[in-house]
Amino acid sequence: MKLARRTFLKFSGLAAGSSLLFGPENAFAYSAEKNTKQTSMLIDTTRCIGCQACERACSERNSLIAPVGEPSVSTARVTDDAHYTVVNAFQTDKGTVFCKTQCMHCDQPACVSACLVNAMYKTKEGPVIWKEDKCMGCRYCMLACPFDVPKFEYGSINPRVMKCIFCYKQLVNGTKPACVQACPQEAIQMGRRDVLLAAARKRIYDNPNQYIEHIYGETEVGGTNMLYLSGVPFEQLGFKTDLGTIPYPEHTKTFLYSVPLVLLLGPTFMAGIRWSTRDRGEGSHH
Repeated sequence: MKLARRTFLKFSGLAAGSSLLFGPENAFAYSAEKNTKQTSMLIDTTRCIGCQACERACSERNSLIAPVGEPSVSTARVTDDAHYTVVNAFQTDKGTVFCKTQCMHCDQPACVSACLVNAMYKTKEGPVIWKEDKCMGCRYCMLACPFDVPKFEYGSINPRVMKCIFCYKQLVNGTKPACVQACPQEAIQMGRRDVLLAAARKRIYDNPNQYIEHIYGETEVGGTNMLYLSGVPFEQLGFKTDLGTIPYPEHTKTFLYSVPLVLLLGPTFMAGIRWSTRDRGEGSHH
């Protein structure tokens, strides 16, 4: 029986040592690091006039359906497979306020960590893009996103996952995203994340009566590449304010770490049981 225990412990020790190969740093297809130099957008809702120029420019560049109708406080629109960005109107403490929404391009995207084949991908420049040739259609990215952004083309014979990709192809060639170029009020600005954060803080400091003291996206879910300024609490503009500051992939790190560990320890544990049972059976004959 002692031999059986020693053998079992030996197997367990080997398993524990081997499990170091599957540490948390290897649990994700994408391992994000805080990068203040990533390309980001700063959206100032106090400057938005609801003209929808950003929507029309987005639909034209991406061959999508152009927006129909004007923003109304009675109707809250959401992004879908035919509209990467939408402008809504909200009735707030300071009257009607307009706000553009789209993919938040998280620093540590939940959609990327949920993708089994790395079809959803965080680029070094900052944008989160989707690779059609890799996608297997599982739609886990849709379930994982805390902002409910990725949408599936259910009506297509060759469905895709659709969302804002920050006009990535144009971006790497030096062209600004369509929505940035189209905005007549400069309510949307593009630049390095650290530079935009500094500019946003300065606006708040210089105009304390115009802005609330919060930059949405600076810390939400670990930080996003879409940053917002507002003159009213963000919940009045339909933003989720209960997401916390921990990146969503961190919530699942323990589980993802345990998957390869279970696959490794399971056979080892069963082998240990077999050794223990065999020794006990052999000993019963003496």
